[in-house]
Amino acid sequence: MLPTGPYGTWPSPIGAGLAASHDGRPDHLGTVGDEIWWTAPRPAEGGRRTLVRLRADGREESVLPAPWNVRSRVIEYGGLPWAGTARPDRGPLIVFVHFDDQRLYAYEPDVPGAVPRPLTPVSATGGGLRWADPRPGPSGGEFWCVLEEFTGPSPTDVRRVIAAVPVDGSAADDRSAVRELSDGRHRFVTGPEVSPDGRSAAWIAWDHPRMPWDGTEAIVAGITDGGAFEGARTVAGGEREAVCQVAWAPDGALLYASDPGGWWEVLRAAPAGDGFAAPEPLCPGRAEEFGGALWKLGSQWFLPMPGGPLAVIHGTGSTALAVLDAETGELVDAPGPWSEWAPTLAVCGDRVLGVAASPRSGYEIVELDTRTGRTRVVAGAHDDPVDPAYYPEPQIRTFTGPGGRQVHAHVYPPHSPDRTAPDDELPPYVVWAHGGPTGRAPLVLDLEIAYFTSRGIGVAEVAYGGSTGYGRAYRERLREQWGVVDVEDCAAVAEALADEGTADPARLAVRGGSAGGWTAAVSLTTTDVYACGTIIYPILDLHAWATGETHDFESRYLESLVGPLATVPGRYRDRSPVHHVDRITAPFLVLQGLDDVICPPAQCERFLARTAGRGVPHAYIAFPGEGHGFRRAETVRRALEAELALYAHTFGIDRPDVPELEFRT
Repeated sequence: MLPTGPYGTWPSPIGAGLAASHDGRPDHLGTVGDEIWWTAPRPAEGGRRTLVRLRADGREESVLPAPWNVRSRVIEYGGLPWAGTARPDRGPLIVFVHFDDQRLYAYEPDVPGAVPRPLTPVSATGGGLRWADPRPGPSGGEFWCVLEEFTGPSPTDVRRVIAAVPVDGSAADDRSAVRELSDGRHRFVTGPEVSPDGRSAAWIAWDHPRMPWDGTEAIVAGITDGGAFEGARTVAGGEREAVCQVAWAPDGALLYASDPGGWWEVLRAAPAGDGFAAPEPLCPGRAEEFGGALWKLGSQWFLPMPGGPLAVIHGTGSTALAVLDAETGELVDAPGPWSEWAPTLAVCGDRVLGVAASPRSGYEIVELDTRTGRTRVVAGAHDDPVDPAYYPEPQIRTFTGPGGRQVHAHVYPPHSPDRTAPDDELPPYVVWAHGGPTGRAPLVLDLEIAYFTSRGIGVAEVAYGGSTGYGRAYRERLREQWGVVDVEDCAAVAEALADEGTADPARLAVRGGSAGGWTAAVSLTTTDVYACGTIIYPILDLHAWATGETHDFESRYLESLVGPLATVPGRYRDRSPVHHVDRITAPFLVLQGLDDVICPPAQCERFLARTAGRGVPHAYIAFPGEGHGFRRAETVRRALEAELALYAHTFGIDRPDVPELEFRT
């Protein structure tokens, strides 16, 4: 017979520090010769990311010591920050972006005494010079990548081009030594994919006010003998078609992931004369996604393999790794327990490598041997820091929202192997609204969720309308309805859990970060569903955000999420929580990074200034040195403890082991 304790009071070995130490995941897989390389988080080292290599003999090594931080700031969300080439005589040559100064560096890790040396200059103009999505140029003497160059002090004073950076270091102090390859006519570009014969390059481009999941173009240009681009032309995509990845087949066909039929699928355009034949889908008729939202440059949902097949990531809601036969359309999933594959792949001969997680394991690097069909973890293996009996068991649910629309969610009931609750008590639940809002709630082990569920507090992650993973129609439900559909869908899940007797209707909370922070704040100003809320680096003032208070990439995003400011200015005021603090009656917590340029602290400061003196308990914790998304272990730990303290205070939970919040009123 298990001991009985009220929900929320259960002891748990999953502490906030433990959850923080496991924050982040491997990313940006690539090959250098027969080695696999990637970036890995180091929460305990100031939240930096390092480079890791898996040698051919199976040894896993961290390549760059602190303070090197391999992370790009292009479009602020960054993207692929490194590339490498194998050299038989001197070992690998690696180029990478260092976060602190955003310069591109070259490094030869196998050369005794070698240290990273800069390849690009520093610019004092605006946000400076930034680089992302590099790959070796055909000549071997350059790396081709995306250059983001600020031309003035405003976040929108910026241009982006594909550029060639010489490896010899001649551009380290000379901007003129960087060759520009694209013509700069598009606001946004990805790095170029070079065809097998070295005579063509393909990339993706788009312009304001479109976001890359709205409409993009696949562009192909010829490469001259001198390494310049010529004859650039659009070959796929458009204003209502979102190409999210391009690549080349071994036979010179253009491969790309796009959504002309409402779902991202992989298409093949065969060479025909001076152009391409009409594209053909490689796996037609499947109502699932073979692509995703291009938040980071260099994301990969498919990768060609020797001999013609493709490694692909696909699914609805959750994802799987598969091998796609480009001739027959046959799709064979890799075996294993993994339910989520990050959009990063590497191919090394007959092996496919990806980053995957499951409801019982964190992200790890998994290899599929296509000759045998077997999978195995080859690096970054999940290691249970506590007894897995404390992990939550997710329920994949579909709820009914307003108008009968479907709302997908993952529900994590409270769970402990050594405690149970009184029979007459219902558990508190927290509704999690993901960021984006064009984001997803992955079906994976998350120790931050387990931190709450193992203490007796349930969590429901809601894939509200606007989420990716369910087709274009589902994500376009949010078009001009941000602050309406997302709020309604989250409330529908919360109320359904209460109505069915799963959750205590008097002890419901809402939380979210970034766009999810917006949803949480709007929920507190427009509904009475929640007893409290946690608002993390949020958007709170639409007008200010649309008129200069954010970065360039999302500076026109509100035109699709809310509507054009010039046409519907009233919506910007009517939906902004900063103008409706008088409607808030529930306690709340605000968590904010002081270095955030996407959702800057000014948004929170105005909101809190208008809340002061209204008698509503609230707390504000600001973190110096943190930007958009907390990365330092100490920050994540403090944020989790503060969130639990809010729920303990609001729900009447006795938790003397959690530092009390300093509430204002």
